[in-house]
Amino acid sequence: MLSELPLLSLAIWFPILGGVAVLFVGDDNPGRAKALTLTVAILTFLFSIPLFTLFDSTTATMQFEELLPWIPAFSVNYHLGVDGFSMPLILLTAFMTVVVVIAGWEVIQYRIAQYMAAFLIMAGLMIGVFAALDAMLFYVFFEAMLIPMFLIIGIWGGPRRVYATIKFFLYTFLGSVFMLIALIYMYSQSNSFEILDFHRLPLSLHEQVLIFFAFLLGFAVKVPMWPVHTWLPDAHVEAPTGGSVILAAITLKIGGYGFLRFALPITPDAANLLDWLVITMSLVAVVYISLVALIQQDMKKLIAYSSIAHMGFVTLGFFIVFGIYRHTGSLSGATLGIEGGMVQMVSHGFISGALFLCVGVLYDRMHSRQIKDYGGVVNTMPVFAMFMVLFGMANAGLPGTSGFIGEFMVILSSFRANFWLAFLAATTLMLGAAYTLWLIKRVIFGDIGNSQVAALEDVSTREIVMLGLLAAAVLLLGVWPDPLTSVMHASVENLLQHITATKL
Repeated sequence: MLSELPLLSLAIWFPILGGVAVLFVGDDNPGRAKALTLTVAILTFLFSIPLFTLFDSTTATMQFEELLPWIPAFSVNYHLGVDGFSMPLILLTAFMTVVVVIAGWEVIQYRIAQYMAAFLIMAGLMIGVFAALDAMLFYVFFEAMLIPMFLIIGIWGGPRRVYATIKFFLYTFLGSVFMLIALIYMYSQSNSFEILDFHRLPLSLHEQVLIFFAFLLGFAVKVPMWPVHTWLPDAHVEAPTGGSVILAAITLKIGGYGFLRFALPITPDAANLLDWLVITMSLVAVVYISLVALIQQDMKKLIAYSSIAHMGFVTLGFFIVFGIYRHTGSLSGATLGIEGGMVQMVSHGFISGALFLCVGVLYDRMHSRQIKDYGGVVNTMPVFAMFMVLFGMANAGLPGTSGFIGEFMVILSSFRANFWLAFLAATTLMLGAAYTLWLIKRVIFGDIGNSQVAALEDVSTREIVMLGLLAAAVLLLGVWPDPLTSVMHASVENLLQHITATKL
């Protein structure tokens, strides 16, 4: 039976070992290295599908658990499991890895085996982050995934790649140091590194506030939230296309996941006390960063700032819970906010990844990301234009696409807490449309801008496959979000019950 297999270990270690095997194949056999990478990526995705098909959506308990002693002297275990929060993100990671391998099939021209291996190893480490139920195991995966991304940007990145990699590493590493201190403190109080034991740990408000700030520093950098967002545009601009896709589609989601797994259940009273801080940071990201996106001349930078704005919706949906409780005396509508934040994370993974791939398609042909260098692309690349317009509309929150669902759910939930919060959040529908339509108008439509645009060739079969997979995901989630929301509903309800059981 599939349920008896160690599916989580397979999803984690198969791509990691596959990446090592690709390294042994070496750069002297690029065709064999690419074929092996694609095979491993597809099999990893297939291993992750039973996590969804066999998932019991009626319970919030951890499923597909695996438990082995790792460092018994310190009560550290190899403990894996998934619930409604982590399982969708594991599927997203496995799916996007397949897309990224296809995207880099012909683009990367040197150190091909190393490039492909880095993405396989990173996929396994990211799945490990989402599956870990031991805090120390989580931290090891959390830190280890910095290494392949550091190499991806540093080796295959742009002219300022060294600056971007050092900035990326320092921001994310220093933020996580405070999280490690919090984890060690909670271990000293519980004599356990089990995350679920931390959820039951009786902490004073003072302890909760300090631990909450430690988590905030660790996860806000990952999201990234304003004002610790400045590493992201630099990393995106310098990263190769595949690196930008994984960075936007998966890595940023680890910050949002961390709030659900650690900050909210472990420090609910502190989260209630300081929700105004996170909500303010989220709304600044939604409004101010959207305005910053409007003035960008580099397509990658515009999409990077767009990512920060859209991730602001995620944290807003998670922390609006407390505002709803204070305003109404109940948590009616809070479920919608958390589920909306989760839907937004998955949707943003598809849309942002697709937009970065679209920029990569243009860059491969013209070696420019400047908006002014394009114009009238629809005349020479009509199929590509169809895809980019679809993803642009999804980014702007067009109904019928996945970009609308999560934002709409969060805005509806925000109305339960405060009209003006909902009003400010809803401005992203206007600002998002403004910078996205400006980008689409300048790049895709109008007369042919120059001779280089006139010489462009439309997308190849490989590019149609990678963009088509994401287009299908965006449309499917946009018209039928129930399979996603139903698997997380029990976990959301359990989290809300845990919050209300405290002094909230």
